[in-house]
Amino acid sequence: MSTPSRLSKSIQHGLKVAGDYAVYLLVRFVFCVIQIIPLAWCDNLSKGLASILNDRIRFRQSLIRENLLHALPGRSDQEYRQISFEMWRHLILMGCEIAHAPRLVHDSNWRQYFSIADRRTLVRFFLDSRPVVLVAGHFGNFELGGYLCGILGNPTYTVARTLDNPFLHRFINDFRERSGQFILPKDGSSDLIEAALASGKTMTLLGDQYAGEKGIWTDFMGRPASCHKALALFTLSSGAPMVVVACRRTDGPLRLAVDFGGVVDPNHLPEELQSVRGLTQWYNEKIAAQAQADPEQYWWVHRRWKPKTGRHSSDHSQRVRAA
Repeated sequence: MSTPSRLSKSIQHGLKVAGDYAVYLLVRFVFCVIQIIPLAWCDNLSKGLASILNDRIRFRQSLIRENLLHALPGRSDQEYRQISFEMWRHLILMGCEIAHAPRLVHDSNWRQYFSIADRRTLVRFFLDSRPVVLVAGHFGNFELGGYLCGILGNPTYTVARTLDNPFLHRFINDFRERSGQFILPKDGSSDLIEAALASGKTMTLLGDQYAGEKGIWTDFMGRPASCHKALALFTLSSGAPMVVVACRRTDGPLRLAVDFGGVVDPNHLPEELQSVRGLTQWYNEKIAAQAQADPEQYWWVHRRWKPKTGRHSSDHSQRVRAA
């Protein structure tokens, strides 16, 4: 490789590092500002920013509308706009809660912020010698759900994609690991995952992430969605009970309820859940039920439904145009 070519690549690398660090500093600055603002004010801040994103900028409005039309058919335009607005408010408020949680939520006062609908179920699985697979969706404040597990003395193992920005990646993982979570990279962690399951640890995973063309395609709110096969395999191969959970916001900032959408025990699996496809369909139905029951807290801006190459649905397009 010639010297000018090496110099050019070195400059490009330096510019990328500088850009990544600038973004990291901006995010840190925003977090510092949020931490200065009293938590009681964060809801009003979230409403104002949500109004800008939803009504002025109209960010990703076509995607949100398409998702809502399919998942919640028959609503009025005003209802769709209100759900979209509330989604943005909850999403922004989630960031505010994450910024405040390390300073406010501790092992001695977590009951002020969290309620658990069925504590016996939680304790039963935490005390079980077997591993546990907790599956959640992009719903409510799923990040603080994992944070709470660590506070309760049951650290979890979470598989997450490594961010392109290494400074942001370290910053976000520092928060996640503060209460005892362990973050495993999405690629190359199979041995670590097997070891964690073999030693009876708890895995927390998002079940509504797009898995690409080679994923297993199941129905999710009436449309085919690609899912990772690994979630079902963790339960079927390790004997780990699977629990669908949600960390749902109730009546204000940092007022969250832990709900259980469903539980399956591999020692007592019905025949229809003894396959990867059957179990994957089961937890997708549970996540969908949570989202449809409280649609304001689901991430409709999330690109959950992506068609296979060459499989764009004309029916989907017609319904969106007609609406």
